[in-house]
Amino acid sequence: MEGLALDARRIGAERARGIWPERVATDYLERWVEEKPDATAIVGWRLEEEAATTLTWRGLATRVAGTAAALEVAGVRQGDVVSFQLPNWWEFVALYLATVRLGAVANPLMPIFRHRELSFMLRQAEARVFIAPERFRGFDHGALARQLAGEIAGMKLLGLEICNHPLEREFEKGARLRPNDVTELLYTSGTTGESKGALHTSNTLLGAVRAWAAHMRFGADDVIFMPSPL
Repeated sequence: MEGLALDARRIGAERARGIWPERVATDYLERWVEEKPDATAIVGWRLEEEAATTLTWRGLATRVAGTAAALEVAGVRQGDVVSFQLPNWWEFVALYLATVRLGAVANPLMPIFRHRELSFMLRQAEARVFIAPERFRGFDHGALARQLAGEIAGMKLLGLEICNHPLEREFEKGARLRPNDVTELLYTSGTTGESKGALHTSNTLLGAVRAWAAHMRFGADDVIFMPSPL
C-alpha cells in the first residue's frame, strides 16, 4: 500500500526534490525490450559449473513473465512476501522483477544465513513462498529449505525451475506495484541483536541507484561486475 513505509510529508518532500523517478523496475525493462530487445541484459556466471548464461532484454522479459506466472500459480498475490536465498545468479534478477509484476514484496536473504537466521526472518516476514538452490558452495540449501518448510506453517517451498516456467501467452507490459508501495524487505546482519527488517519502495531504491549511476557516469555501453551478494 502507498505510504505504508513513508508518510505523506516525506513523499511530498522527496517528490519536490525531484530525486524519485516515480517508476518501478519493470518500467525500465519494458523500455529496453522495446528499444533494444536483442542487446545483452545479463551475463550470469556459475563458478561451480564454469558456465555462463547470457540473456537479452527480450529473453529476460520472457523469463520474468514466466516466473511471475509460476508464482501466481503458487498462490502469490499482491502484498505477499516472496523470500529467496540465492547467489548472484540470473534467477535472482528474474525473481525480483517478477515480484514487481505481481505487486509482491521481495525478501532476498544472504546465502550465508542458516537455520537460526532463516527461521527468524521467514517467520517474521510471514513469507508466502521460499525459494533456494539445492546446493551452493558445498552446502545443502535444499535440505535446510525443506526443513524450514516443514516447520513454518503456511509457507510454500518452490524450486528454481519456476524461473524457466513456460510462458503460455505473449509478454505483457505493466505491473501491480506502484512507486511508493513496499517492494523489498531486507534484513540487517543482526550483529548487535536480532535482525531488523528494512522496508524499501521503488522510489527509495531507484532514486539511490539513479544518483549512483549519474555520479559514476555509467552509460549504455558499460558492463557492471557485481561480486557482492545481490
